[in-house]
Amino acid sequence: MDLETGVYQNYVKKESWRTVLTLAYQSLGVVYGDLSTSPLYVYKNTFEEDIRHSETNEEIFGVLSFVFWTLTLVPLLKYVFIVLRADDNGEGGTFALYSLLCRHARVNSLPNSQLADEELIEYKKDSIGLTPKSGFGSSLKSTLEKHRVLQRFLLVLALIGTCMVIGDGILTPAISVFSAVSGLELSMSKEHHKYVEVPVACIILIGLFALQHYGTHRVGYLFAPVVLLWLLCISAIGLYNIIHWNPHVYQALSPYYMYTFFRKTQRGGWMSLGGILLCITGSEAMFADLGHFSQLSIKIAFTSLVYPSLILAYMGQAAYLSRHHNMESDYQVGFYVSVPEKLRWPVLVIAILAAVVGSQAIITGTFSIIKQCSSLGCFPKVKIVHTSSKIHGQIYIPEINWLLMVLCLAVTIGFRDTRRMGNASGLAVITVMLVTTCLMSLVIVLCWQKSVFLAIAFVFFFGTIEALYFTASLTKFLEGAWVPIALAFVFLIIMCVWHYGTLKKYEFDVQNKVSINWLLSLGPSLGIVRVRGIGLIHTELVSGIPAIFSHFVTNLPAFHQVLVFLCIKFVPVPHVKPEERFLVGHIGPREYRLYRCIVRYGYRDVHKDDMEFEKDLVCSIAEFIRAGSTSPGHVNEDPLKDEDKMTVVGTCSSHTEGIQMSDDDAYNIDTAGPSELKEIRSPPPVMKPRKRVRFIVPKSPEIDSGAREELQELMEAREAGIAYILGHSYVKAKQGSSLIKKLVINYGYEFLRRNSRPSTYALSVPHASTLEVGMIYHV
Repeated sequence: MDLETGVYQNYVKKESWRTVLTLAYQSLGVVYGDLSTSPLYVYKNTFEEDIRHSETNEEIFGVLSFVFWTLTLVPLLKYVFIVLRADDNGEGGTFALYSLLCRHARVNSLPNSQLADEELIEYKKDSIGLTPKSGFGSSLKSTLEKHRVLQRFLLVLALIGTCMVIGDGILTPAISVFSAVSGLELSMSKEHHKYVEVPVACIILIGLFALQHYGTHRVGYLFAPVVLLWLLCISAIGLYNIIHWNPHVYQALSPYYMYTFFRKTQRGGWMSLGGILLCITGSEAMFADLGHFSQLSIKIAFTSLVYPSLILAYMGQAAYLSRHHNMESDYQVGFYVSVPEKLRWPVLVIAILAAVVGSQAIITGTFSIIKQCSSLGCFPKVKIVHTSSKIHGQIYIPEINWLLMVLCLAVTIGFRDTRRMGNASGLAVITVMLVTTCLMSLVIVLCWQKSVFLAIAFVFFFGTIEALYFTASLTKFLEGAWVPIALAFVFLIIMCVWHYGTLKKYEFDVQNKVSINWLLSLGPSLGIVRVRGIGLIHTELVSGIPAIFSHFVTNLPAFHQVLVFLCIKFVPVPHVKPEERFLVGHIGPREYRLYRCIVRYGYRDVHKDDMEFEKDLVCSIAEFIRAGSTSPGHVNEDPLKDEDKMTVVGTCSSHTEGIQMSDDDAYNIDTAGPSELKEIRSPPPVMKPRKRVRFIVPKSPEIDSGAREELQELMEAREAGIAYILGHSYVKAKQGSSLIKKLVINYGYEFLRRNSRPSTYALSVPHASTLEVGMIYHV
C-alpha cells in the first residue's frame, strides 16, 4: 500500500489563516523542541573553562550580545528568510538541496535514471532545464555535468552533512536530557548529586528509545503544548529577572559589547564561542522538517513566539548573573540559578518534558534521513516500520534506534558533564550549517538563476560567521569535539562503500544483460513449458533483460504464462504522484506475455508491500494493454524498437475511468458498477480457487480482440497466483584489481550486504511463493 502524501501537500498549499496558525502551533513540538531547550546549557558551557564571570559584567554582556546576533543572523535571517525558500516541492533538508542540484545540473548519482523520470510533474517544476541566465551559471552547469569528480564531491559533501545530522541525533538527546536533569544539583548536596544525575538521565534516555516502536501519533498532540508551556515559562522568568535585577540589560544587545568582550578575553573569548554556538542548535530543523508544515507556518512560529521567548530567556539569565558574581554553588552560571527558588521543581519537570520532546524530534528526523539515504542508494537496506497509517513521516527503524540508544548512553556515561557534550554537539551543528551554506550558494546560481555575486555574498557573509564558530569548535577536539568527527567518519565510510558497491553491481548488470535477439530466438514459449500464474522477476535494470533470467530459463523446466520484470526504484524528487507511479512496457512481441514494470517512488515516499500493491501492479499492466490497443498508430511488429518503449500508468485509484480489478470469493458474480462498464471474467475452473478475479473495462473506446485475449490471459494468471523470483548476487573484485578495490568490494561491501536487510520489495514476500537464486558477480 502507498501512503500517498500528495493529497496532504495540496491541502497544505491551499492554506487558510486557520490552517497556517494550526500548523504553526503544531510545529512547536516537532521543529523547535531542540532549539527551545538551548537556554539550559548555553551560559553554563560558555563560562565552564575559557572565561570567567567578573564584576565588570563585560563577559556576560558580551556573551549576551553574541547570542542575540547569532540568533538574529543565522536562524532568523539565513534560515527563515532565505534557506526556507529553497524547498524541493515543499520538502527541505540537505537531500532536498542536493536533489534540486541533481535535477538542474543533471548530476544525479543514481545509476538507473531515465529520461522518462524528467517528465514527472515534480521534476519539471521551477523551470528545470532552462539554461542559467548568467554566463558563469551556464559554465558552472556544464562543468558539473562533464566532470564526474565534481559530481562525486557534491555527493560526498551532502553525505557529510547527513552524517553530522545522524551524529546530532546521538548527541542532542544526551545533552538536552542531561542538562534538564542537572537542575537536581541545586536541590541536594554535591555528594549525592553526582550519584543521581547520570542514572536518572540514563533511565529517561532508555525509556525514550524503548518507546520509539510505538510511534508518536498517540502522544504527539502533547508535544506542542509542552514546548509552548516551556517557551512561556522561560520568557516569563526572563522578563521577571530583567525587571527585578537589571532593567538596563537590553543595552548589551549592542554589537559594541562583542568588541569589548574580545578585547578583554582575547583567545579565551574566541575559544568560548563553541559554547555560544549552542544557542542555535536545532535551527536546521526548521528547514529539514519543512515537508511536514509550510514555509509561512514555520516563519510565524519562529518570529512571533520562539525567537522573542529565547531572547527574553537569555536576557533574563544575563540580568540575574549581572547582579550575582559570587555564588557558593559550583553551578555558577547555569540556567536553574536564575529561576526563583519556589519555581525550581515545576520548572525542572517542564524542562525534562521539553528535553524529551526535543530529543524525540531529532530521533525521528534521524530515522527519516537514513530512509532517504537508503532510498537513494547511499545506505544499506534497513527495516522500516510505519508506526502510523495516517501521519506522513512516522517511521521507526529498529536497528538504528538501538544503535542510537547505545551510543547516546555511551556519550552520557563517558562524558558525565555538559561541557564535553556541548563541544561535540556544537561541532556537529555548525558542520551541517556550513554544508547547507555551500549547497545554497550553488542553488542560488543554478536553480534560482541569480547573479554569481549574490551567491558569493551569501557564502562570504554566512560562511564567515559559521567558519568562526567552526574553528572555535575544532579547538575543543580533545575535549569532546572528536566524537561527531569519529561518528561522521564511520557513517561516511559505510555510505561511500555501499554506494560504490551498488554502482559497480549495477554496471555489471548493464554490461551482462541479455540481448533481445536471444529472447526472440526462443519463441513465444521461451523454449520451455509455460504454466499458469504470474512470475514477478525482481531486477534493478530499467532496460534490457537481466542475466539472471537466462540462468532461470536454462535451468528450470517450466515458467509462468505471464512474466513481469519488476523494478522498484527511487528518483531524485520527494514525491511521485499516484498517476505517474508505474512505467509499463512489453518485452518482445505481445504473444510472449513478457512485461517490464518500473515502479517509481520519491525519496520521501512511503512504500509498503502488500496485497494492495499487487493489485495496483496487475491493474497497471491491464490498463497498459487496454490503452495500447486503443492508441492511434499502435504497432508492435518491431520488438527491437519497442523494447525500451514505456507507457506511464497510474495506480488503480488514479485512473478511475480505466480498468479496475476486483477479487471475489464466489463463482457467480453479478455485474456491478456504472452502465458504461462491462466485465471480463475468467472461466469457471475445475476446482474452487481462493479468489475469483475480474476486470471491469470501460465500454468505450473498444479494444481489439488481441488485447481482449491478452487481458483474459492476464486475469487467469492472476487468479492462479503470483510467484516471486528473487536473485541474490555476490559481488567479488576481479583478478588484478587494486588492493583498495578488493578491500572495499570483497570485505566492506560484502560485510554490509550480509548484515543488511534484503531489498524492500522482498521483505513481505511469502516464502511459499518465492524462488531464489544466487549468482557471483566479478566487478
